[in-house]
Amino acid sequence: MKHADNSMTKEIVKGSIVSSTVHTGSRLMSKVAKHPVLVFGLGLVAGYLVYKYRKEIISSTTRAVDAGKDFVLQQKENLEDIVAESKE
Repeated sequence: MKHADNSMTKEIVKGSIVSSTVHTGSRLMSKVAKHPVLVFGLGLVAGYLVYKYRKEIISSTTRAVDAGKDFVLQQKENLEDIVAESKE
């Protein structure tokens, strides 16, 4: 019983932290959106970071696409195996 109470407490704390983070983030973004210079500055920073890490972004995206293709092919093979077994 003690273990269940401990895990329940952890989940309640996690929920509280997530809720307060989302609330704070929404307030921050609403204030930033009212200042066009800040929006422009955030756009510049985001553009710089994307340019700086573009090779890593492209390689991770390529890996994710390849993993997705492999997954689809594996599922197709599994489905073909199931269909072949059902015909027997």
